[in-house]
Amino acid sequence: MKILLVISSISFPIIMYYLQNKNKRFRIAFNMIAVISAIIFGNIASTSIYQILIDNAVFMTAIHGIFLNPFFLMTGAYLGVFIVYRLMILTLDER
Repeated sequence: MKILLVISSISFPIIMYYLQNKNKRFRIAFNMIAVISAIIFGNIASTSIYQILIDNAVFMTAIHGIFLNPFFLMTGAYLGVFIVYRLMILTLDER
């Protein structure tokens, strides 16, 4: 499973780079998905932290419950891949 995660984090940004070169719509779609993911990711993180503070349950194990939220994990994974994709674009454009 760990190998699959590492291979995916390398291959998906490469695939995204080639797709965005083929069609401008892919670039727009990748950016829009990143914006939506950032909003969802931030809202889940902030509401979870707020609820922990309201409940006065400030323990390390309480905040780690956020990792059980599949939307948090999916949006965070996409943002991680998207950042690598954008770094690839920056690096290849500076050649």
